[in-house]
Amino acid sequence: MVSKKANNTPIPFGPLGAHFSIAKGLHNAVYRAEKYNCTALQLFTKSAHTWKERTLTHTEIDEFERAKATTGITLIASHTSYLINLASCNQNKHKRSLNALKQEMIRSSLLGIQYVVLHPGFCTGGELNEGLDRITFSINKVFSEIPKHKTRLLLETTAGQGSAIGHDFKQLADIVAKVKAKGQIGICLDTCHIFAAGYDIRTKAMYEKTMDQFNSVIGMDYLSLIHLNDSKRPLGSKVDRHEHIGRGEIGMKAFRLLINDKRIRHIPKIIETPKDTDGKDWDEINLARLRGCLRRNGEPI
Repeated sequence: MVSKKANNTPIPFGPLGAHFSIAKGLHNAVYRAEKYNCTALQLFTKSAHTWKERTLTHTEIDEFERAKATTGITLIASHTSYLINLASCNQNKHKRSLNALKQEMIRSSLLGIQYVVLHPGFCTGGELNEGLDRITFSINKVFSEIPKHKTRLLLETTAGQGSAIGHDFKQLADIVAKVKAKGQIGICLDTCHIFAAGYDIRTKAMYEKTMDQFNSVIGMDYLSLIHLNDSKRPLGSKVDRHEHIGRGEIGMKAFRLLINDKRIRHIPKIIETPKDTDGKDWDEINLARLRGCLRRNGEPI
C-alpha cells in the first residue's frame, strides 16, 4: 500500500500521524494533521478525563466530513476516556465504563472514524481471569447493543503498571478469542508500552523475536494501528512514560526497523510523544525523525 499526501501525490511511506488536540473543534484536528503532512491522526472525541458524555451536532459531523474530504485524510483513530475500566469489580464503575465505551463507538461511527483505541482495563479486587472475562463480556455486550456501528475497536498493549491488563500478548489473545464479532476487534501496539512490559525491539534479532511472538500469539491480521513512542524508563520497568523518538531507552534503531518493515508498512502509525513545552515543535521534530528512517535498497531516501 502506498499512502498519499492530501494532494494525492504518492509518497514512499506508510500512513503516519500524531495525536492532535480538538480544543478548536474536531475538524481542526484534521486540518492540523494536514499542516504536518500527516496521512493519519488520532484524537479524543471528548474530554479523556471526565465521565460526561458529548453529543455531536449535525454541524460538527458535517465539518468533520468536510475536513476529511478537503485534506484526503481518512485514516483516523479516536482514543477512549482514560476512566474506562471494563475489568472493574465495582458495579457502578463497570456500568459507567460500558456506557462510555458505547457512546465513544457511536460518536466515532457518526464521524466515520475507523478505529477506537481502548486500554483493556485494570484488574482491581479480583483475579486476572475474572478481569479478562469481564472485558470480553463487556465488549460483546457493547457490540450487541450497537450492531450497525462502523468502527473497529482496538485493544491497546499496556506497560503492565499496577494491575493493568494487556501487557502480555497472551492476555490480549485471550480477549480477542472470546469476542464474537472478530471483524470488529483489533490490536493497537504501543512501542513504549511493550518495551516497558519486557518485549525488546532494540536490535534486529530482538525486534524479529517480538514481532514473531505477536504473530504466533495474537496474529498479525489483528494488528491495526501502531503507537510510536520512545520510553523514558528501561526495558521491563512496567512504567508507562513516553519520550521523544530516539531520545529514550528504546533508541532510533528500533524505529528504523519498524518503519522499514514491509509487513506492517500499510498500518497507520501515530506518535503520542510529549508536545512543545520548551518552545520547540516536537511533533514536527519527531515526525521528521521517523520519515528520516525510511530506506530504499539500504540507503536513506
